[in-house]
Amino acid sequence: MIGRRSPRTGTEPVTARSALGLRLVLSAVFVPVFVALTVHFALWAADADPGESPTRGTLVGTTVVCALIALLAALDLLVVLRRRRRERGGA
Repeated sequence: MIGRRSPRTGTEPVTARSALGLRLVLSAVFVPVFVALTVHFALWAADADPGESPTRGTLVGTTVVCALIALLAALDLLVVLRRRRRERGGA
């Protein structure tokens, strides 16, 4: 099973390949974007005064969502790099 993750089970083409290159580019772009957004919203939430719009709670919620997306993108980046290394026969 070297070079293949699992045997073919359906009608997919024999030469079908996953979009690891696209996932690599998207993850590499969006990790820093969402980390920057997380920092931006965290600083904005820390500076928000009571009664302002958006509220501090909304900004904290947005910060958490951006942090989660950044974490998911970073995990996907690690998975893609591991799969590419394995497919190319690296260590």
